[in-house]
Amino acid sequence: MSETTLLKGAFLIDCTGGEPVEEASVAIEDDRIWRVYCGDSRPSGQWDSVIDCSGMTVMPGLTDAHVHIGAVDVNILDQHREHPSNLVALMMARILEDTLMQGFTTVRDAGGTDWSFKEAVERGVVEGPRLLISDKPLSQTGGHGDWRRRSETQTPEIFCPTAGMRSVVCDGADAVRAAAREQLRLGADQIKVMASGGAMSPADELSATQYQLEELRAAVEVAEAARAYVMAHAYNDGSVRNCLRAGVRSIEHGNLIDEETARMIAESGAYLVPTLVTYEALSEEGESYGVPGDVIRKINEARELGIQALRHAYEAGAKIASGSDLLGPLQDRKARELEIKTEVMSPMEALISATRTNAELFGMQHEIGTVEEGKLADLLVVEGNPLEDISVLRKKANLKLIMKGGRITKNSLEEGAE
Repeated sequence: MSETTLLKGAFLIDCTGGEPVEEASVAIEDDRIWRVYCGDSRPSGQWDSVIDCSGMTVMPGLTDAHVHIGAVDVNILDQHREHPSNLVALMMARILEDTLMQGFTTVRDAGGTDWSFKEAVERGVVEGPRLLISDKPLSQTGGHGDWRRRSETQTPEIFCPTAGMRSVVCDGADAVRAAAREQLRLGADQIKVMASGGAMSPADELSATQYQLEELRAAVEVAEAARAYVMAHAYNDGSVRNCLRAGVRSIEHGNLIDEETARMIAESGAYLVPTLVTYEALSEEGESYGVPGDVIRKINEARELGIQALRHAYEAGAKIASGSDLLGPLQDRKARELEIKTEVMSPMEALISATRTNAELFGMQHEIGTVEEGKLADLLVVEGNPLEDISVLRKKANLKLIMKGGRITKNSLEEGAE
């Protein structure tokens, strides 16, 4: 027997790009949106449950294109030295649960999380969002995924835990090709490469360009052969341009790009995934969590330039997705990313970046990202109107109902039957 639910009488933001609807109802059958009632169209018939959403907003579940479920500490440089992997795995389960309770029903892990956590969510062992995993990101020696301090001369494998912030150091096109194939064998949905220096790595600067063009192309060729794609950590013009020449689909961060590079992103059809909230959070609180001063310096550099880079991309017409890149306890700020985006984009555009555009980036546009008939019933019922005040999404108390694949994981509203 099918299970049916009616969300009745809501203000609907469907995130298709169309205008919101004042009085709408959404009918769900099992895990799918069966019908959307708008205007003169009124629901009739019997439903297993009817939830009155009058005065509330119904919208798609939020998505995040850049999370690190395995970042259980803010100071990820020392996380693997402080916590045993079994403890990290349990902490990751808690992060998954909290991510879903923030209204994020699908997330793309940008490195560290393996297939076992995806399987745990799918089996119902852990409550969490739908997971797209990268497993271990690929880094050159001394690159953004090489966690060794200068005093540490052991091989990088020693510093790769079995759970948490994991990476693989590989140099040369053949080694990159083999490492990319291994991540796919282990269930990766996409390949992550480190194409520039980063704030949280001990041996490089944001301006550093990493991996040669032939190495990046090797990763892209492997991913495309498996009908997957490459996402690349890249801050500066040189690294972003190399990624575009290699065929990378998803540019992460991009804080240091100029107008010309932004135009190249737009022309290539690649997606830019800004992660503005993490710089704000780390700048404000990183020191109190033990993040080294040199890292804070790089964080502040990225923060100062991030809005300018977003504006370049927006004005160039690039496809702007949405990610957070938050670490440890700071991961409770995920929805703040949308608020920061409204310094450049409209509230509707910011919402679409975290719903429809992300779904397109993931290759899941036929399944998630909008409130349309036939799609998975990933839905939020929100107290308040995010188009008038997008910050309402930051408070869990405003998320009155969270539904993932037709299953209600939170409900603070009255329900009955008709």
